[in-house]
Amino acid sequence: MTATDQGFSNEAAPLDASPRLFDNALLDKLSRVHWTVPLFVYVPVIIALAYISLQVLAPLTVLGGAALGYLIWTLIEYFGHRYLFHWEFPGAFGQRLHFLIHGVHHDHPNDPLRLVMPILLSGPIMVIAFGVGTLLFGTPLCYPVLTGFVIGYLTYDMVHFYTHHAEPTTKLGLTLRRLHLMHHFRDHDKGYGVSAPYWDTVFGTAHKKPSQR
Repeated sequence: MTATDQGFSNEAAPLDASPRLFDNALLDKLSRVHWTVPLFVYVPVIIALAYISLQVLAPLTVLGGAALGYLIWTLIEYFGHRYLFHWEFPGAFGQRLHFLIHGVHHDHPNDPLRLVMPILLSGPIMVIAFGVGTLLFGTPLCYPVLTGFVIGYLTYDMVHFYTHHAEPTTKLGLTLRRLHLMHHFRDHDKGYGVSAPYWDTVFGTAHKKPSQR
């Protein structure tokens, strides 16, 4: 299915370039990441957290905590995308910061090396999540919550790459891809939920159907 088949103009075809972001060669290299890197980094973290959780908590408690952690991630994904990634900071420095955070992705949406978070960005997020989770839930309950949180993050990264570079054949895959491409090529102010598009319905930022527009 082409972009035109899905209701997107060929004039808005995604770019394939991978622009240089930093003068420093090392920083620029670290700003790019292969889509499999988060799997190698965070799947072991998920396994370790789940194992520790099951050693000290009942299975139902672990399941409930993981579900809560996943829910928390989906909300962070939605509100982070809506208010942080799309916030246009004032001044030249603000414009530069916005471009580094998210603008580059909208200018070059099919850059395969900038579709998942580099470890330099996701790592601090996980450290902060561990600290906040420990304060809010204490140990050992924070372990299953963090398990679900990391699962949510990894799901987001994989879904994001999938929507840009896969050729889905299932209804779910087609829907996720269509909604995210509509965010890129139809209306940047709609469709902030990448892996959890239901929050757009809840918070009134869902794309309108043709009969509603």
